Amino acid sequence: MGQLKRTPLFDSYARYGGKTIDFGGWELPVQFSSIKDEHEAVRTKAGLFDVSHMGEIFVSGPDSLPYLQKLLTNDVSKLQDGQAQYTAMCYEDGGTIDDLLTYKLGDDRYLLVVNASNIDKDFNWMQEQLEGQVELDNASERFGLLALQGPLAENVLSQLTEEELSSIRPFRFKERMEVAGQEVLVSRTGYTGEDGFEIYGSPEAVTILWDRILEAGESTGIVPAGLGARDTLRFEAGLALYGQELSKDITPLEAGIGFAVKLKKEADFIGKQALVDQKEAGVPRKSVGIEMIDKGIPRHGYAVYKDDVKIGEVTTGTQSPTLKKNIGLALLDVEHNELGTEVEVEIRNKRLKAQIVAAPFYKRSK
Repeated sequence: MGQLKRTPLFDSYARYGGKTIDFGGWELPVQFSSIKDEHEAVRTKAGLFDVSHMGEIFVSGPDSLPYLQKLLTNDVSKLQDGQAQYTAMCYEDGGTIDDLLTYKLGDDRYLLVVNASNIDKDFNWMQEQLEGQVELDNASERFGLLALQGPLAENVLSQLTEEELSSIRPFRFKERMEVAGQEVLVSRTGYTGEDGFEIYGSPEAVTILWDRILEAGESTGIVPAGLGARDTLRFEAGLALYGQELSKDITPLEAGIGFAVKLKKEADFIGKQALVDQKEAGVPRKSVGIEMIDKGIPRHGYAVYKDDVKIGEVTTGTQSPTLKKNIGLALLDVEHNELGTEVEVEIRNKRLKAQIVAAPFYKRSK
């Protein structure tokens, strides 16, 4: 096994009590205090995540827009400067290569933010699809990334900048902004179900900002947060995770992110015909919420049954810190995904009762 990759903030983890794990080849903190406490802090106050393992790929040149329209499922032509868009990249058969964010920096200048485990795969795929005057720059190693999330995120970050943060609306960003003396890109997307900001900068900048943000938020109860809380937070909010809700064998329509698939956009994109065919024939499987009736926690990969027939499997499951219930997301045959349907989840060789419930499980009050 090769040496694990580390983010620019690795040396800071120990100072805050970080416990690291192997996450897709990266040595990253799963928690600092406890997953439950960090989860609660983000829901009620604020939490700061190091997500510098994510990938940043710049796309530039006169033919950038038609190239991205061919590559991505969403309609990139709708983006204005300073706007971000959630989208997916698919194979010809409709299977998902990755889900990602597209930032429009300006005419013929875009930034794609991709999942850490997919950086090389995505970049190679993008190179294979190159057409026209387009330049690709995999800048992942030149960037660090912090995610400040929670209802007090704006309050905390406002102490470190003179910029009017309320002007950055959801899925908008400012490419050049000064925070605590560092020039960074600040966006407002998030992956926790809460309000918050993403801060992209040089490795040196994010290392400085990690400490400065935690200092600024100390009086409001901010905590450093790890991958464990990030996963429970995004799961409660019904946000897909690549490798679980999405994969090369699961289409965006099956995973429930059809809102990011524009089948009617003028440009054909890779995988469009397969997704059109799937939609016309009826999507065979869909991601749904499940809640345990019997005592047990559904986990990724656990089989789900109806009348002794396997109808799918759990993609993510846990005991919800917010709801105090054992819940999961499951990819199930559509004929069995009506709300209230009783199913069974196989947990440690026992089939335990559960029922189909509405997802997302959590929505923040506006």
